[in-house]
Amino acid sequence: MEYGIQMYSVRDFTKDDLDGALRQVSELGYKFVEFAGFFGHSAEAVRDMLDKYGLRVSGTHTGWQEVAEHFEETVAYHKIIGNKNIIVPGADLNNQEKLDAFIRMANEFQPRLADEGISFGYHNHAHEFRPNEDGSMIHDQLVYRTNLNIEIDTYWAYVGMKHPVELMERLKDRIHVIHIKDGDADGNGTPLGMGTAPVADVYKKAIAMGIPMVVESETCKPDGMTEARICIEYLKSLEK
Repeated sequence: MEYGIQMYSVRDFTKDDLDGALRQVSELGYKFVEFAGFFGHSAEAVRDMLDKYGLRVSGTHTGWQEVAEHFEETVAYHKIIGNKNIIVPGADLNNQEKLDAFIRMANEFQPRLADEGISFGYHNHAHEFRPNEDGSMIHDQLVYRTNLNIEIDTYWAYVGMKHPVELMERLKDRIHVIHIKDGDADGNGTPLGMGTAPVADVYKKAIAMGIPMVVESETCKPDGMTEARICIEYLKSLEK
């Protein structure tokens, strides 16, 4: 099996040494990465780092403003690093007006990115599954009013709606990748195998559906690379 990692998991390393962080996650056995920022490095430099450590890009967490306000530059950068999956990591969608505006943006730029060979997606937290104060439902509207790909963060889905495996099945045609992640039901994250989220069930479902899994572990206790090691060791234990 091959696994990826969201580089936010090792942000205590990437902020000062992206090259070193990529080297270390490669040494741990990760085969692909999902970026959360490039820390001032050129696309050519990032591509060279990836090539040096035998890593692929499964996607990037990229703010929607970068797509909407700097479309050509963003597309060019992502083509150079070999990324075909731009994912919005979250947005302020706490009322219907903001949600409508975001959906207009998504419906404008999703086909434009598709024309460039790049998919456009959205990554959930827990609140998207709960009604806003005005009653609007973020995740439902993103699913039914756009053609965005849905990157399911299975832990936050567990916190927000309790059924990540059911969600994976329901949205299977919209999923390019998932975050496999752990923690308790109150929103306190942990490395894989140390929380109460249904990680083993998510793992089995992802295998059955052929969906790539990207590890995310957010607490950096004692540091991000230690958590990254715990997570991949846990995933390897599930292979048995």
